[in-house]
Amino acid sequence: MPYKFGETSQKRLDTCHPKLQEIANEAIKYIDFSISCGHRSEAEQTAVFRAGKSKVEYPNSKHNPSPSRAMDVVPYPVDWEDIKRFAYLMGILKGIAMAKGYKVRTGVDWDSDGDITDHKFMDWPHIELADEEE
Repeated sequence: MPYKFGETSQKRLDTCHPKLQEIANEAIKYIDFSISCGHRSEAEQTAVFRAGKSKVEYPNSKHNPSPSRAMDVVPYPVDWEDIKRFAYLMGILKGIAMAKGYKVRTGVDWDSDGDITDHKFMDWPHIELADEEE
């Protein structure tokens, strides 16, 4: 049975850059997941920063431009403790991006060459465009 985004996930995805939409729309054919965040307003970014869920203040997050150059995703059904499912989902998303020639970075590989470097802040749901802005 093919998967599809629910109404809330689709609305969030619609706030994202077309490349992210393309990646997500391909990935949903293979794995069930939700979009937990796309674009963030100043108030939303300030709230997640103050809560310690983001390391950057507005307007420095890739979630802040419109369209958003980042999205947060979560495997469905949601289990925030199942890191293996997050890793699997990110592998699928990164593989699709690579096949399309899009450079992305996830919340576990913040440096430019994709190595995991900061084991203190693992942002498993986060994926962003790492190529030059268009």
